[in-house]
Amino acid sequence: MEKYSVTLSALLLAGLGFHASATTPLQVEHLSQFNQLSDINVSPDGRYLVYAQSNGGFSPADHSHDLYLLDLQQNQPAQPKRLTQSSSREQQVRWSSDSSSLYFLADRSGSAQVWRLPLTGGEARQMTDLPLPVQGYQVSANGERIALALAAKPGCADIACTLAAKETDSQRKDTAMVYDQLMVRHWDRWLDGYRTHLHVAELGDTPVQDALNLMPEWNTDIAGIEQVVFTPDQQHLVFSAKIPGVDESWHTNYDLFEISIEGGEKKNLTADNPAWDSHPSFSNDGRFLAYLAMEKPQAESDRRRLMLLDQVTGQRTELAPDWDRSISTYVFGPDNRTIYVTTQDVGQVSIYAINTSFGDVRKVYGDGTAGHLNVTSERIVFSNHRLNQPTEIYQINTDGSRLQQLSNVNADLMATLKFADFEQFSFSGWNDQTVYGYLVRPVDFDATKKYPMAYLVHGGPQGSFGNMFHYRWNAQLWAAQGYAVVMVDFHGSTGYGQAFTDSISRDWGGKPLEDLQKGFEYILQAQPWIDGDRACALGASYGGYMMNWFAGKWPDAFSCLVNHAGLYDMPSFYGSTEELFFPEFDLGGTAWDADSDYQKFNPAAYADNWQTPMLVIHGLKDYRVPYAQGLGTFTNLQRKGIDSRLVIFPDENHWIRKPENLQRWYQEVFDWMKRYTAE
Repeated sequence: MEKYSVTLSALLLAGLGFHASATTPLQVEHLSQFNQLSDINVSPDGRYLVYAQSNGGFSPADHSHDLYLLDLQQNQPAQPKRLTQSSSREQQVRWSSDSSSLYFLADRSGSAQVWRLPLTGGEARQMTDLPLPVQGYQVSANGERIALALAAKPGCADIACTLAAKETDSQRKDTAMVYDQLMVRHWDRWLDGYRTHLHVAELGDTPVQDALNLMPEWNTDIAGIEQVVFTPDQQHLVFSAKIPGVDESWHTNYDLFEISIEGGEKKNLTADNPAWDSHPSFSNDGRFLAYLAMEKPQAESDRRRLMLLDQVTGQRTELAPDWDRSISTYVFGPDNRTIYVTTQDVGQVSIYAINTSFGDVRKVYGDGTAGHLNVTSERIVFSNHRLNQPTEIYQINTDGSRLQQLSNVNADLMATLKFADFEQFSFSGWNDQTVYGYLVRPVDFDATKKYPMAYLVHGGPQGSFGNMFHYRWNAQLWAAQGYAVVMVDFHGSTGYGQAFTDSISRDWGGKPLEDLQKGFEYILQAQPWIDGDRACALGASYGGYMMNWFAGKWPDAFSCLVNHAGLYDMPSFYGSTEELFFPEFDLGGTAWDADSDYQKFNPAAYADNWQTPMLVIHGLKDYRVPYAQGLGTFTNLQRKGIDSRLVIFPDENHWIRKPENLQRWYQEVFDWMKRYTAE
């Protein structure tokens, strides 16, 4: 059994001169008071670190979002220098190739445009002044051109055409929305006929006012501006997108395309792969194009393999094909002989180094959740958060030595907070295979007392409740309420090998249920201070589905259930969700296919067995799991006379994001649980 405690964080904080005198358990209100980090980038010369800091506070007036600079050549801990103090939010921060200035997006002029800020001093200069908001951008290494993600009307070769289409739309007197193909809506918005297209323009002494649409005839979007790169000669762009067609909603075949900055033919670089290709990046010497690739069509949680395409020989190679991990992010080392990656890894998100010549894999760091990889000649700068600490910035030598914390943006708040201890455990699950989980003890734990349990079930279903600081499902908040928090990474979870992840497909209600039942039994035996008669289970999305599955297939286990955005009736879910490739892969086809799983694993089919009190929560703008699923759950509970409560958030989607709504969400959850778990 591998255990993690507050020891590492305490040592690091002490090294920064911070000595905690914690007095208060974490409360929901604290979540909006944490300062949060983003856009963590090291300059190309390796000297400076820039990051964006969103400052929390007790009221919206306390909040701000600005850029900070840290000199990595100074003895650490060094004091960061504040670069901006604008009311506008800077985002998508990028360095110029000579490390002399920063680019960023901001709405300082009324809409999101690109700005450039010199490190030598002075005000930021506006680089684009377009009549459309800039959704994203990339600047060529020579600083001569900029690639832009803009919402365009398919068929429009220039911005003027898109503006004319918008003007025509504004003159309409009716409000009809008309569609001739799927998809018609996504996450929380109805599609409006405009698509995110890749544009390019020249940079000069005056702001860019027009840009060339490189894909005007396409009725699909680029996968994202972070998946767009200039070729080493700066004359072409490589981007990820789906080929136009009527089947966009039921396939995952993103390909990589290369196109001249002058426009014209798009060369498909991955036409032979019918599955997902993404995240292109060139080595520093320009020899290799790296990218991530899946193998299984329609699968969104297949293993993401790291591919190298030799620009000289044309040879395509998978790096470390026998390494059973799915890569999240990656970056070339300066020597081009090593690629550093992050990957989910037995409850962590770890950093590994892969040799580009031989595919050797070496673990660099693996405690908590790592991200924002930046690699210099000798060290890695990255972000990290854990169950007992929000995100901070660290550096570590490339050989895994000398871990050092570079930021401490929440020192004052953390000094007032108490966090619960936690540990990772394992047990024999389905087919006697090893299954892992986390236990978070109640704050101020007393081994002589008995405590109720909060049994958290993650969504996805290919996901994980690992060693992370979560703002919507924060285990420490339940621990502060006096609960033992148990989170099991059942079959289907990510980070334990691809076979383990794949095992949930076509078996939603089988192996995962057995794992959760055995995990529940194991933890009660291993931790006798947990009162199994005062246990409440909670989950969202697939976790909410599992609450409904518990209700019908395991109805006597829990005192109460909490179901957020859970699936109730699988056939109707298929007809109302947007990304059809997901249910078609995971449930074995369409809802009318005779051998698919929509009825086999349908919670509604077992609704007559329901008896457990349930809190049902849903957002009206949730188009992934439409609100009728929650309404159907509540209708069944009420019709059967089961104690139940329905909470609807009209302005939220699949997640609860607004601070006031999040506080209400936790209040409803804690009140519901207390009703059924009090002694």
